[in-house]
Amino acid sequence: MTDITVVFGAGGIGQAIARRVSAGRHIVVANHTQASADAAAKQLGDAGFEVTALQADISDRAAVQAVAAKAQALGPIRALIQAAGVSPSQAPIEAILKVDLYGTAVVLDEFGPLMAAGGCGVVISSQSGYRMPALSAEQDTLLATAPAEELLTLDFVKNVRDTLHAYQMSKRCNSLRVRGEAVRWAQRGARVNAISPGIIVTPLAHDELHGERASFYQAMLKKMPAGRAGTPDEVAALAALIMGPEGGFITGSDFLIDGGGTAHFFHGAEASAA
Repeated sequence: MTDITVVFGAGGIGQAIARRVSAGRHIVVANHTQASADAAAKQLGDAGFEVTALQADISDRAAVQAVAAKAQALGPIRALIQAAGVSPSQAPIEAILKVDLYGTAVVLDEFGPLMAAGGCGVVISSQSGYRMPALSAEQDTLLATAPAEELLTLDFVKNVRDTLHAYQMSKRCNSLRVRGEAVRWAQRGARVNAISPGIIVTPLAHDELHGERASFYQAMLKKMPAGRAGTPDEVAALAALIMGPEGGFITGSDFLIDGGGTAHFFHGAEASAA
């Protein structure tokens, strides 16, 4: 049977990673709407891949289970790419937590027991997870290991202040969640990691650069040490390393790829003067 790559949120980054790691594989695309899934499938199909397009809301466990069942019926699942999510400028607090935090946990929950030996998953998190003040060790442990159905009931999760805080909390959870899941995935001989991009040129980044926090993001872009935004292909190159044979000793980790934006946030001239 043909090996399978499953992509939730096949946008700019999700598609770029899928192209890098899926030669000879069948790609299952699961997007929030059927129309966007079909569009992504056409782009990947035009690039030479065999693709199945499905609609799925990752905050709906039944929908994630349906994708998992379809993928498993097609062949052994060798790669999982969880790139679905919403940004602070796109959704209210409740939706951000339900999709980015809970939804990611559900995807990892459902696919962990199904991964083929030697397979690898990657979660697209964000530099935002690094900008929220440190949580307690107990809170970190809860985000990493609490049952997915309990995550949204945690007091410190329920008490987020605004959409940016909700996004930061969600991405902190993503980074910690792969640490907790790595132990379980290892029982299948599989690995799972996260990547935390900074400003990458995608439609989501466009929304942020022109949304309610545009001035903040525009300033960040100008000040970051790399002097530019990143590209989906640069994130995909990192993902290919992590998910391939040369990354065989890497699991339960999160990789920051942000052009030095986080370094500047904490140690730039403005931070030093504060």
